Amino acid sequence: MDEHPAGSRPDPPAPWPAGPDASLALNRMGSFDWDLDTGLLHLDPVALGIYDLAPEEYRSDPLQLGERMPPEERAAVDAHVSRAMKDGSSTYGYYFRVLPRDGADRWVHTQGHIHRDALGRPRRVIGILRDATDELAQAADRLALERERARRAEVVQGTAAALAHAVTVQDVTAVLSDPHGLGRLGAASLVLGVVENGRVRVLAEGREGSNVPELEWTRVEDDFPLSEVIRTRNPLFLTSAEEFAARYPRLWPYIRPLGATAAAYLPLVAQGRPIGGLGLLYHGKDAFPAEERDLLLALSSGIAQSLQRAMLFDQEHDLAKSLQTAMLPRSLPEVGGFTVAARYRSARTGRDIGGDWYDAVPLPGGRVGVMVGDVQGHDTHAAAVMGQLRIALRAYAAEGHSPATVMARASVFLCELDTDRFATCVYADVEAATGTVRLVRAGHLAPMLRHADGWCRQVPGPVGLPLGLSAQFGDLEYPVTCVELAAGETLLLCSDGLVERPGADLDEGMALLGRSVHEGPRDPEELADRLCEVMAEQTGGEDDMALLLLTRLEGAAGPARLLHQYVAPADPQALVAARHLIREAVHSWGVPERSDEVELVADELVTNALRHTDGGALLSLRLLAGGRPRLRIEVQDRSSALPRRTEPGWESTSGRGMLLVDRVADVWGVDPRGAGKCVWGEFLVARGTEG
Repeated sequence: MDEHPAGSRPDPPAPWPAGPDASLALNRMGSFDWDLDTGLLHLDPVALGIYDLAPEEYRSDPLQLGERMPPEERAAVDAHVSRAMKDGSSTYGYYFRVLPRDGADRWVHTQGHIHRDALGRPRRVIGILRDATDELAQAADRLALERERARRAEVVQGTAAALAHAVTVQDVTAVLSDPHGLGRLGAASLVLGVVENGRVRVLAEGREGSNVPELEWTRVEDDFPLSEVIRTRNPLFLTSAEEFAARYPRLWPYIRPLGATAAAYLPLVAQGRPIGGLGLLYHGKDAFPAEERDLLLALSSGIAQSLQRAMLFDQEHDLAKSLQTAMLPRSLPEVGGFTVAARYRSARTGRDIGGDWYDAVPLPGGRVGVMVGDVQGHDTHAAAVMGQLRIALRAYAAEGHSPATVMARASVFLCELDTDRFATCVYADVEAATGTVRLVRAGHLAPMLRHADGWCRQVPGPVGLPLGLSAQFGDLEYPVTCVELAAGETLLLCSDGLVERPGADLDEGMALLGRSVHEGPRDPEELADRLCEVMAEQTGGEDDMALLLLTRLEGAAGPARLLHQYVAPADPQALVAARHLIREAVHSWGVPERSDEVELVADELVTNALRHTDGGALLSLRLLAGGRPRLRIEVQDRSSALPRRTEPGWESTSGRGMLLVDRVADVWGVDPRGAGKCVWGEFLVARGTEG
């Protein structure tokens, strides 16, 4: 019975088996004809030769061919051909291995054409076989070459990418000398030298054991390979230990322990000038092909550019740091009963000068003014503005003005400069004998206070506008915050560079600073160093930082006794209450003998403030110990008009207020304070009352 229904069997393409094509044999190709109905597979003599079979050995059985193939190859070929037959393909192609009698692998390429009947069922496969061993060997060589070129390109790109992030010379040497850098270059060890004042200085040596302290400094004229490539600007390639030892006998004793078999020394030339040299030592290497030499030369060019950029950065950064340091005070004044410690640290990144500063200024009456500030920007203009502003602040403070007045005048000064920069600042007027601190902030961070037991807190208080902006907007009010420093307590002033971290909230930085102060050493100098290290590690050191610590010594006199009272306008009872408070305070402080005089002067000053100004008056009274004890009364108002003493006639009913103050107080004066003023008077008291 015919298993193929009528019309289902296609006409055969040719008699089976198909005759060999002479043109195939000329191209070292054999043919096959596979009848899928009978299972017979015919191979011509060339195809049999590919399988290393003689015609008389072959039985037209596909299984016999499988015996000439590794099992995994046989399974792969069967799967590939079966997939082509099942998915309706008309052709297929595949590379596979056969095992000739000599045991050597032979690669074969086959291409087959699948003949199908009208129903699409495969009936016959006719195709070719050819020996592809040489072809694939060449392809493998090409692939290896392409991979090697890709690896070299990756070396160049990887090294360039790593060097792109290098800012300083130290960064460049770290990129080249670490194991990853050496791995990219394929070297076992490395030496990098730069030219400094006609000598070669070795900056980096890769891998442990390659360091040669005796050769850290050499002359360009010396007979060393690094000196030679710098001197001649030509690369040097050594391909054997014998060649190395013969050419450089002075250096060879240091190289021999490293086990190097080859070396490449490359000049580093930037803008036509040799700036250094790079030496690479290799293990198990005996040649440098042309392409590898070209790669190393290309690498040396990129390294030279990065190194020159880093050297210029270091030079500019060192200059900027020196200029910045020169603008800061060279020493801090000695303050009786206090220690003052200050630090400035420039940013780890960026070459420009910052606008941060600190200062301490001796003031009249045994006081001292301390400050920390920050001018907007990080460039030479910011530094120039900082220098001028610091000098102006010193001058205003040294004249004896109150903290509010110092800030107000500094703001006007900055506004009148030919600049668009503003500045933040915190200024503290410290009464050395009593520990009284009057603080003023111009848009600046709040100071911190560390108590004698180590507990640390921020000093709360109002804040005015930054310097320059307050004058521009006509708001020169700088509220004063009073703090009493007890023995063993430390006041900390800092710029925001100490606490600001990229992507973090400022409060987190302040909290970290508080913990660091609490856990830090007791000695102010040690604490200052510790804070700079800890905070720079946390913040990354991306901004300049200024820090000043004011510590009251143990055994210092106690704090001053204070009284503050606000007297509102058009409130007679407030003035009466203030008189009573003054009398009670003076008696409780043990100086009743001057109570009437203090009360009289206070009454006159407050009355003048209420009569001649639009607002109220702030009355302050304190007992100042240390030196000659004295009572000091202050009345602050919002008027900038200064009072003056007059000589009224006998018939005048007013105008005697300041004359009375002049006669009763031992000394009096007026301090401008921002948009207002402070009129004050002092009364000497007997010793022993301050205890």
